[in-house]
Amino acid sequence: MSRLLIIAAGSVAVVAAVLTLIWTMQRRLMYSPIGGVPTPGEIGLSDVEPVTFETTDGLRLNGWFVAAAGPSPRVTVLVFNGNAGNRAHRAPLAAALQHHGLQVLLVDYRGYGGNLGTPTENGFAADSRAAHAYLAARPDVDASRIAYFGESLGTAVAIDLAVEHPPAAIVLRSPFTSMADVGQFHYPFLPVRLLLRDRFAAIDQIRRIRVPLLVIAGGRDQTVPIENSRRLYDAAVAPKTLLVLPNADHNDDELLAGEEMIRAIVNFLQPLA
Repeated sequence: MSRLLIIAAGSVAVVAAVLTLIWTMQRRLMYSPIGGVPTPGEIGLSDVEPVTFETTDGLRLNGWFVAAAGPSPRVTVLVFNGNAGNRAHRAPLAAALQHHGLQVLLVDYRGYGGNLGTPTENGFAADSRAAHAYLAARPDVDASRIAYFGESLGTAVAIDLAVEHPPAAIVLRSPFTSMADVGQFHYPFLPVRLLLRDRFAAIDQIRRIRVPLLVIAGGRDQTVPIENSRRLYDAAVAPKTLLVLPNADHNDDELLAGEEMIRAIVNFLQPLA
């Protein structure tokens, strides 16, 4: 074998090894769960009920039901988190919505917030169904006035659930067309579309949503580019509203519980009150 062939064969072997590593490790790269969860009081939440519920595949998930002052049932917001952290990191969002008279259910997916299990797309779908079933069965929740709030990765989870169990309304913060599109944006030198296991193809489902839709995006989002969020918004056929926060990046406070974002959500959900 010539030296050139040896070099070529070696290069192919290296590429194959790298792609194999990416294939086996991709879920560790995609999901960033944090296990430790402080008490609600430690992070400034009040009127919180710790809850648990079971998925169809036998996992028990933890969450917080954040009540609002006044008579029940009220409009209830079911929050689907992004790919990192746990429910405690969404406490500012829950507190802001609670302040405006909305009930909130914060939940953690499998593998997050001390829950057992391994994060996967199919697993998240099962988790979302279990959260919805639990919420709809509560006597202090009006099942006809449940709204979904999806954040980043959670927007695809919320969209999938909305097709199966339509909410009264849906809010998508930093949504994307598909994980393949986002992955290709960040790793243009890799065959992402061939390697990806969990695809979260929200663009294929958004056209099936018919309930009122609010999309919130950051104009300087370096994780989910605004152009990608706009593509998903443009594909939607539901009654829809787009709010762009022009100076906001993906993890900025403006997109966590910023005043303009909260005001837009409250106004959007007002017809359900």
